[in-house]
Amino acid sequence: MPPVVSIVGRSESGKTTLIELLIPELKRRGYRIGTIKHTHHELEVDQAGKDSSRHRAAGAHTVILASSGQIAMIKSTTSDSVADLIQYFNDVDLLITEGYKRENTSKIEILRAAVHTELLCRNDPGLIAVASDADITVHVPVFRLNDPASIAAFIEKKFLGGKSE
Repeated sequence: MPPVVSIVGRSESGKTTLIELLIPELKRRGYRIGTIKHTHHELEVDQAGKDSSRHRAAGAHTVILASSGQIAMIKSTTSDSVADLIQYFNDVDLLITEGYKRENTSKIEILRAAVHTELLCRNDPGLIAVASDADITVHVPVFRLNDPASIAAFIEKKFLGGKSE
């Protein structure tokens, strides 16, 4: 199973933006990246009346939509935990999750001064780094939000063994 790094922070702190910057940087270094976005909203992948929706309505536990070069899986589950979902990522080098601040994963927290001044995970043993636009002092490395290359290098060294070196 791949190592997991969770990007956590308050709403509107820039979690998605940082992930959008980290993925191409890590891909450039030769890594295959998977992601999980945690949401509290109902998923709207299936469209009513479409064949896949009809399969699920008939009772299918798992439905895969397949086309040339892509698949999408819709699976009934009782858990959205990283520990239960990681099994779907055996073909990647690193799994980045967005959210999951309460999970037992390694976390990089985003602290954007305009959103909040206190860390959510300051006392979480999984906190491995902070990305911020503020000058803060914590017990883990602090990276600038606008420096995804340094954050990617940190992730690479800590979890990936420096494959691109």
